[in-house]
This record gives sequence, structure tokens and C-alpha cells, in this order.
Amino acid sequence: MGKVVVTEFISLDGVIEDPGGAEGFEHGGWTFEFDRGEDGERFKLDELMSSDAQLLGRVTYEGFAKAWPTIEGTGEFGEKMNGMPKFVVSKTLAAADWNNSTILSGDLVEDVGKLKHQFGGDILVAGSAQLVQGLLEHDLVDELRLMIFPVVLGAGKRLFGDPGEKKKKLRLIDSKAVGDGVLILTYAPAPPA
Repeated sequence: MGKVVVTEFISLDGVIEDPGGAEGFEHGGWTFEFDRGEDGERFKLDELMSSDAQLLGRVTYEGFAKAWPTIEGTGEFGEKMNGMPKFVVSKTLAAADWNNSTILSGDLVEDVGKLKHQFGGDILVAGSAQLVQGLLEHDLVDELRLMIFPVVLGAGKRLFGDPGEKKKKLRLIDSKAVGDGVLILTYAPAPPA
């Protein structure tokens, strides 16, 4: 059975909006202000290469679909991004034309359950704030990988939504510092008490 792995670039104050600078956010591209180092680059490559599929929200999907097919010189990372199965959760997207893409517009819990039975490895979720919040709400996240950059942005879309959401306990399963003070923290759901 596959597992849902959420991976995020995140600021110290929890912002995940526009880390690459393509969305017009006033602080867009903030991750490029830091060197992730060789270990950080290897982590992202290994993470993608060990994944069987991607699960994305509409906004992240549209950004990736616009960029990845046209970026040159991305080597095996770009080949994997463009070639692997991609599932976009959306009730409004009319077409998903990026190679190997499928729109999921049904029940989130049911659709993700089917994907976990369809794939034996990781189902990688990048960005996709609204989708991730739904996955967390329904206890569908098997692993949460946060690449935390040493910056406070002060504004922007945050990973964790409304403070009124129910409490979620996690357990740290791995941590390491890479590059210019970037931390990679990996969490899994805490077992029930």
C-alpha cells in the first residue's frame, strides 16, 4: 500500500506561498535566497525519485504544468516530473493536459484511498495548501516533510489553516540541517494515546 507524503518549502512563520517566484506574491522566490547545499539538493532528488505518483491541488498543478514541460536542463529530476503519474484534485479544472495527468473531482477520502491501493510507493504532495489542509483534516497524511528556511515572511498563505482546526499530534522521525541554515524535519502521525 502506498503512503501520502507531503513535502513543503516553508518559512519560519509557516508561509508556503510562492517559494519559486512564479505566482506574483510580493515575497515570491524566497527559497532562492538560500543555498540548500548538496545534501538539500540530494534530499529533493531522492524524494522525487522514490515516489510513484504526485497528488496536487489545482493551483500547484497549473504552475507545475506550465513550467516543467518547458524547463531545459533538468536532467533526471525533470524527466521524472514530466513522466510520472499526476493526479490533480479539483472540482473546477476542465482539462489536465500535462503528460500522465488525471483529474480527481470526487470524494477526497475515497479518491486518496484508491490511490494508496493503486501505488505501492510514495504519493508525493508538494505545495497545494488547500489540498494538504484537507488531507490533514481527514488523517490522510502518512508523512510530512518540511524544508524550513530561515526567514520570516510576515504574510502569505500558510500551511496550517484555521487555528480552530482539531489538534494533530505528530512525531519527529528525522531531522537534519543543510546548506545555509535550512532544516529538514520529517514527521509522521503520532500513534493514538
